[in-house]
Amino acid sequence: MRNKIYLVACLAVTMTMGLFASACHGAGPRLDGVPVRNTGHYAIVETERGTFVIELYPKVAPRTVENFETLVRKGFYNGLTFHRVVPGFVVQGGDPDGTGMGGPGYDLPAEIDPKEHHLRGAVAMARKSDQVNPERRSSGSQFYICLEPQPGLDGQYTIFGGVVEGMSVVDQIKVGDHMRKITLSSELPK
Repeated sequence: MRNKIYLVACLAVTMTMGLFASACHGAGPRLDGVPVRNTGHYAIVETERGTFVIELYPKVAPRTVENFETLVRKGFYNGLTFHRVVPGFVVQGGDPDGTGMGGPGYDLPAEIDPKEHHLRGAVAMARKSDQVNPERRSSGSQFYICLEPQPGLDGQYTIFGGVVEGMSVVDQIKVGDHMRKITLSSELPK
């Protein structure tokens, strides 16, 4: 009898922990990537594989978001390729040279927030290695999207957004695929 009571108690604790963890997992409704935060800053990325939506985090990385939005308004990203795709790791784009070495001619100060994590769908700025960039300054335009959680990158790169819709499109991107067009919106597209 004691074993049954112990077993039932253990089962109840396990189920409660599971329900608590699932309830705490997302801050908002979960679409097709990271949880929606309702920031009012969205980038709609049209590719030849389909469209995905990045929610931008101006409270987390204000300079980075401002720079990204400025480049989008100027049409900087339109027609650029995704020059790096590592399955199970990241998709990277934003280099006008398509080599991983180009950019707009400047870099950005790091805005690394220890509360932000490289979840599946996290969007962060690329940067040069610590050996040549000890301040961890970000590329002026190159960004990457995590295809899977990458906790080893936490605290090292500026996360400035997350894919909230169309992560299945991001999963299909191949090296050389184009960002046909990026547009900005103050509302999550329906």
